[in-house]
Amino acid sequence: MQRRIKLIANPVSGGDARPHIARAQRFLEKNGAEVDLYLTGQRGDATAEAADFPVSEYDLVIAAGGDGTLNEVANGLAGRGVPLAFLPLGTANVMAIEMGVPLDIEAACSVALAGQARPVVMARAGQEFFLMMAGLGFDAAAVRAVNPGLKRLLGKGAYLVAGLNAFFRYRPVPLQLVTAEGLSLTVWHVIVSNIRCYGGRFVMAPAAGLEQPGLVACVIDRPGRFALLLFWVRILLRDKLLGQVRRLESDHFDLSGAVVPVQIDGDDVGNSPLHISCHSDLIELIFPPST
Repeated sequence: MQRRIKLIANPVSGGDARPHIARAQRFLEKNGAEVDLYLTGQRGDATAEAADFPVSEYDLVIAAGGDGTLNEVANGLAGRGVPLAFLPLGTANVMAIEMGVPLDIEAACSVALAGQARPVVMARAGQEFFLMMAGLGFDAAAVRAVNPGLKRLLGKGAYLVAGLNAFFRYRPVPLQLVTAEGLSLTVWHVIVSNIRCYGGRFVMAPAAGLEQPGLVACVIDRPGRFALLLFWVRILLRDKLLGQVRRLESDHFDLSGAVVPVQIDGDDVGNSPLHISCHSDLIELIFPPST
């Protein structure tokens, strides 16, 4: 029986993704799939398309683009009952690393066709779902400072430039974090993770996982640039020297107090306050058969 696939693709992921998208479509069709291609034009298009197409007419949805494109498609597809595969074409492709999806286009398409559909936990920040993480404070200020033109030119290097800019220019203010268990803590920066990895292969939250209930908040509970620098050094060293990153595990977190920038899955989404929670049975992702 012929597979019916909705391919939602961002043509500007990683620069110019059109040749990669065309190659993916040819490969899928060569392997017996009927492909309905939708190209996004602006932010929000992927979510709208994933929420509106008739689910009874398709067996699979593939999000082709970066982590932000995958997040948009997942938001529109949540609760609709069609599994979602990922074709990584972006700059960081953190979700591909987390899931074990290969970066080679044809290999990733093969995973989409022959992989395992497994239910995952989605997190929700305000009105938006996410698969990876929500960052408040420095992390989000760095995302907000990324220059799109420099991102096309330097790729991941643009995030390093933006991070250095935010390190010297962003002025942290205290937030109040409250867990589902009632623990209250003053923090200056926080990243709430649903996955292990961050920014590539850096392990931010070892206890987190797409198929595990609960979220992990990685926090900086002291002010100042030294505390911020020490946090990132600890992440780079995987907690093996200079102490461990402070992490809190809970089903939900409330963050209030000062107004600070917020990023979700690498996209600037506005400012706090924010309620972050986790939700099961909303979506299935396609994983490689061996993972």
